[in-house]
Amino acid sequence: VSGFSTRITPEEYEQRIADNSIEEVLCYHDVQPGDVFYLPAGRVHAIGAGILLAEIQQSSDITYRLYDYNRKDAQGKSRELHTAWAKEAIDYTLYPSWRTDYPNVSNQVVPLVKSSYFTTNRICLDMNDKDNQNEQDKTIQWIDNTLLMDRSYEQLGSFVVMLCMEGEGWLRAKGHDPIFIHQGQTLLVPAAIGRVQVGTKSRCLLLESYIEA
Repeated sequence: VSGFSTRITPEEYEQRIADNSIEEVLCYHDVQPGDVFYLPAGRVHAIGAGILLAEIQQSSDITYRLYDYNRKDAQGKSRELHTAWAKEAIDYTLYPSWRTDYPNVSNQVVPLVKSSYFTTNRICLDMNDKDNQNEQDKTIQWIDNTLLMDRSYEQLGSFVVMLCMEGEGWLRAKGHDPIFIHQGQTLLVPAAIGRVQVGTKSRCLLLESYIEA
């Protein structure tokens, strides 16, 4: 769920919460591997059953639960709802599309989200996709059956989080041994390390996230 399927007002929201019909105006999406949804503050959202996702967000302890599908716990109790606070926080704008479109290409840095809170890029290194290589891009090298990409963070002043979504590879900072990473693992690059080299001998899909000054 991401946003509403039709335009509603705060008053209609209140009425639908009261009569238990809020599900009728939620915008449901059939998702596929690789889908990206950016959810700014105020956007109604929920994760469906059987979905494994990477959730990248600004550090926050505030979540307003406006609906819980009438579920009960083992003691027959419902979870606490925050419908009044949610009414004030919700963004009721109806957008033409909730999904983020991006080029599904390899051996390039593909921006996914750029906001004042964080930036996330997609980096897919693929040894079998040399045809997509831009000859002018000096950050990519093929050496001895190894694909390498140089990443510079010297101007960021921020840590960088690398999350491996598929495959396996490694990160290496100058003067340090490589640190290997595979699907489901995360590496934190400290702000003090200004440059790293990302490598793979097969395929490695990474999400790269940081905070820009």
